Amino acid sequence: MNSWDAFDPVTLNPAGETSAVFMSGGVLDYRSAARFVSHLPYRRNSTVGDPLIVMRENCGTCSTKHALLRRLASEQGLDVALTLGIYEMHERNTPGVGPTLAKYGLASLPEAHCYLRYRGKRIDVTRAACRPAEAIAQFLHEEDIDAEQIGVYKTTLHREFLRRWTAESGAGSGRRLEELWRIREECVAALSSEVASLR
Repeated sequence: MNSWDAFDPVTLNPAGETSAVFMSGGVLDYRSAARFVSHLPYRRNSTVGDPLIVMRENCGTCSTKHALLRRLASEQGLDVALTLGIYEMHERNTPGVGPTLAKYGLASLPEAHCYLRYRGKRIDVTRAACRPAEAIAQFLHEEDIDAEQIGVYKTTLHREFLRRWTAESGAGSGRRLEELWRIREECVAALSSEVASLR
């Protein structure tokens, strides 16, 4: 995955609410906007329904940060896609989740992750903060989504994928979907703590 510096420094034009928020803060090109968002703390927002929640709360996740940058790109007429991918999360590619997975006897767990695509490159402005030992080697599922799909749609798709993964692979150690989802939530909390400790 590439980071924010893979974007071109395309000058922002007054083109909508998202653009106005960045420009009023002195962020005047798209690369600088991606850098700004990258440096905000990694933390869950109070809602994903507010298009500007990352700017209001000065934090975000892979979903809210990348959705914000997708909205900015859309206003600016830039060909930047918001992509939802599912990968097998483990300690080497997602630092901080290893102890939680080990506690439940799991080697990995499918995780849904949002990122951007630009000029054939996957770009993630959130993973540099967690400093993974290895990149995500493979996505089990990828699709472009709208910024408004980072809430219910993303969760529904992730849960359905997790249900199928458990049934088809048996890797969930016979656990039910709700238990695996709780373990996944513990992993996300551990990841947030890991990222916060590195800042």
